Amino acid sequence: MDAPVMRVVAEKQGAVLTLTLDYPARRNALAMPLRREIEEAMEAASSDGTRAVVITGAGGHFCSGGDISGMDVKGIVDGRERMRRTHRFIQLMAFGNLPVVAAVEGYCVGAGLSLACISDTVIAGDTAKLGAGFGKIGLMADLGLPFTLPQRVGVAKARQILLYHKQYSAAEALAMDLVDEVVPAGQALAVAQERAAFLAEQAPAPMALTRQMLAQGLHDALEVERHFQAALFATGDFREGRDAFLNKRQPVFKGV
Repeated sequence: MDAPVMRVVAEKQGAVLTLTLDYPARRNALAMPLRREIEEAMEAASSDGTRAVVITGAGGHFCSGGDISGMDVKGIVDGRERMRRTHRFIQLMAFGNLPVVAAVEGYCVGAGLSLACISDTVIAGDTAKLGAGFGKIGLMADLGLPFTLPQRVGVAKARQILLYHKQYSAAEALAMDLVDEVVPAGQALAVAQERAAFLAEQAPAPMALTRQMLAQGLHDALEVERHFQAALFATGDFREGRDAFLNKRQPVFKGV
């Protein structure tokens, strides 16, 4: 049997690089190989004349979250190393010199929401669905979301999004500043590329320093996240949540 398609497609138009998550079997779930490919693409873009990046998903969806089928984490040490490796692309997106625009269609949940919120601008198609939902599998939000989500929507609303697992429509997301602009379904990528083209024409140094100023505090948040999430990977509740998800049943959490 052929291996499923799992790749990040990089296409450059002028000074704008578009990165497309292409993992149709899992609605572009953010598997570890995809995280590495984003990191490599962002690293290469920092020195090849790219001035702005668009990130999007193939097949009508942005990203359905982490790839739960690949979360075979063996203890706290393994979990800490997983988080250390995955934080590298988040740090590149947040502290690198290139502004990032997210083009969101379809599902943008879990790690997908983290990916959107680490971006500078989020353009959503009007049928997009956004939410967190990490607790459904016994984990906390990660990839910087506990830091970036309150920056976007405020602490009180972030608390509700993270604790109650509700999926929000694009209109609801716009009303709370979770996204920056809503466009007709299917148009998010084109509009995101327009916004990125504008950013690519601006003076790069002030933009880079502004972005880095706004991201102050993220390093510390990621370090705390690394320890907390690694501990959760080692719990029985995570194993139960993962098994329940893969077998399409309701989890029964026991607090262990």
